[in-house]
Amino acid sequence: MTDPKEPCETAEGPKRVRGRRRRLDLVLDLIIDHGHISVEDLVTELGVSPATVRRDLDALADQQLVIRSHGGASANPDARSLPMRYRASRNAEQKERIASRAVDLVQPGSVIGLNGGTTTTAVAHELASRQEFRDAERPTVLVTNAVNIAQELAVRRHLQLVVTGGVVRESSYELVGSWAEQLLAQIRIDTMFVGINAINAIDGASTHDEAEANISARLIDRSSRVVVVADSSKVGADAFARIGPVESIDELVTDDAADPEALAALREAGVTVHLVEGAGQKR
Repeated sequence: MTDPKEPCETAEGPKRVRGRRRRLDLVLDLIIDHGHISVEDLVTELGVSPATVRRDLDALADQQLVIRSHGGASANPDARSLPMRYRASRNAEQKERIASRAVDLVQPGSVIGLNGGTTTTAVAHELASRQEFRDAERPTVLVTNAVNIAQELAVRRHLQLVVTGGVVRESSYELVGSWAEQLLAQIRIDTMFVGINAINAIDGASTHDEAEANISARLIDRSSRVVVVADSSKVGADAFARIGPVESIDELVTDDAADPEALAALREAGVTVHLVEGAGQKR
C-alpha cells in the first residue's frame, strides 16, 4: 500500500517508485552502491516523502541490512548478511544471459556441479527449463551444496540430484563443513559452474566467506572442467577468501560490461572468456 502522504508525481518531478517491496529493494541497492545515503537524497531519487524514507530505512535497519544513522543510513559492512532474495535482483538480466550461455557449454547426460549463489541459481533454472535436457535419454546428474537449488530441482525428473552434506549458511543457503568431504571423494564432476564474489588474474576466484571458499575449492578439485559464472561487477574485484588460483579456472562467462584490462589479464593467464551482451544496467 502506498503512503497517502507521498507527494503526487509531476511532469518535472522525480518518478515515484510504486510498491513498498520494490521501493525497499531500490533503497537497499542505492545504499550498497553509495556506501551511505541521506534521507534528502532518497526523497529526491524516489519521489516520496521524508517520512516514508525514514520508515523504509528503519525497516531495513530492523532486518540488519543497513546501519541507520542520523539523517540517513549506511551499508552494512558485512555483505554476507544480505539475504539471497535481495542479491538476486542485482544485475538480474545479466545473470540470466550468463546462465543461458553457460548451459550452452554443457551436454545433457553429463555430471554438472553448482555451488551456491545467485548466478549459479540462474544456471540451475536454465538447466531445469532446457528442452534438450528434458528429452535426453539419460538424466543429467547435478551435484550441489546449495539448499535452494536442491529444493527447486528436486522435482525435475530429467535431473538426478546429488546434494553434499554440511551445515547451512543462512546468507547463501550453502552447505559447508567437513561432512561433504566423504561424498566428494567418491564422485567426479564433468563441468563445475562456480559462482564467486570476485575474480582476477592475480588471486583467481574468491568469495567473502572462508567456509564457502573451502567447499567450492573441494568441488573444483573433483571437477574435470571449471567454469566461473559471474556478472561484470565481479571481474577485476577482490574478496577475502580465495576459492582457487587462476590456473584452476578453465573458462569465464560474464557480460560485456566487464573491465577490458581485467579480461585481457585473465585471457593471458589461460582463461577462455565468453562474453554475453549486457542489459544496459549500471555495474
